[in-house]
Amino acid sequence: MAYILPFRAFRYDPSRVDAAQVVTQPYDKITPAAQERYYAASPYNLVRIILGRKEEHDNPANNVYSRAAASLEEWRQTGVLRQDPLPSIYGYSQRFRAPGSGAELERRGFIALGRIEDYSSGVIFRHEQTLAKPKADRLDLLRATRAHFGQIFMLYEDSGQVDSLLASDTRPEISITDEYGVVHTLWPVSDAKLIAEVQAAMQDKKLIIADGHHRYETALNYRNERRAAAGSPASAAAPYDYVMMTFVNMNSPGLLILPTHRVVHSLPSFSDEDFRKAARPFFDIDEVEPGLDAAKAAVILREAGRSGTSILAVTANRGFLLHHPNPAADPVFAGLSLSQQALDVVQLHKCLLEKVLGLSEESIRNQQNISYVREAAEAIVLARGGGANVSFLINPCRVKHVRDIAFAGEVMPQKSTDFYPKLLSGLTIYALD
Repeated sequence: MAYILPFRAFRYDPSRVDAAQVVTQPYDKITPAAQERYYAASPYNLVRIILGRKEEHDNPANNVYSRAAASLEEWRQTGVLRQDPLPSIYGYSQRFRAPGSGAELERRGFIALGRIEDYSSGVIFRHEQTLAKPKADRLDLLRATRAHFGQIFMLYEDSGQVDSLLASDTRPEISITDEYGVVHTLWPVSDAKLIAEVQAAMQDKKLIIADGHHRYETALNYRNERRAAAGSPASAAAPYDYVMMTFVNMNSPGLLILPTHRVVHSLPSFSDEDFRKAARPFFDIDEVEPGLDAAKAAVILREAGRSGTSILAVTANRGFLLHHPNPAADPVFAGLSLSQQALDVVQLHKCLLEKVLGLSEESIRNQQNISYVREAAEAIVLARGGGANVSFLINPCRVKHVRDIAFAGEVMPQKSTDFYPKLLSGLTIYALD
């Protein structure tokens, strides 16, 4: 059962700051350039808390985490952040143009507290692997600040009942256009009767983590840590038993997943002809024009993808379309279900990255010879310009595949999905004390 609660969020006081100057993209999407831009935007920009600058003389008593906690405390004390007077859930809309097609879409959801559940409970499901290092960083921040600043992006499934309950013509309290042209609007819902109806409608829902696996597992680890320290039973309810979540119907027409392309670099040796020969046992391979651009690559992938797996490999001077996986290659999928084997990203990782290029699962997790990019054009430029040995372009994963994999208790490789747009951090803040 999905158990949700309203809460009194801390929000930026619009009389003190311009919300557009203080909210940010999620911490893991903030590049060094974006960090500098956010720092320059306002002395109260949330980046100072969620991804502060490291300083030369950092030590256990003075570091990014202690400074984050000090900033949060100061902003609360001085009224830059103020707590809403009534427990609320928060309607959240994002209007945007889909990258590539330019189609105008709107994704609606709501922000509330969700009870943290062990995966074994059968309430909350993951679909991607996580890495230890980001979780350690987020746990240190949570310990220092005792607050959550971004929402876990959760998917649920219904025929539109919850969205209908929250449909409103009320003028939003916050409307922000971010650096990607996405219009974010937020409005609080404090009517107790309406909140109870939403809670009742969500009770039978299973939830899938769309984005925020590391933050969810950090919240789970922190909950367990606090429970152990307090000696409290699992049935007791405490603020750390909950985390901020944004809930979105997986049947929403505004739910968009973009592909994440793989760029392989710094290999000890690489030959495009050797690559072609080594990949031949795993796929049918067609050579494509070496001068193809991102638009042409998207067309090739889309058309080839109609009949199954399609992957484009781009090197400095050549391009290959890999399609129709060879069933004889099945041993590379030992332990993986047929649903996982059917995914382009799994075919890419198990056959091409691990078998053909010889990258270990550990090295891939640690991103030793691999990086991830959203834009196909960037991946192509890196391959052609010598910044990569080979770039792999893929089609986006479908929501249905995410659903099926998650509910089966399975996981995809990291960076398998890129839900677009991202949820802004700092629209609402959940302080545990």
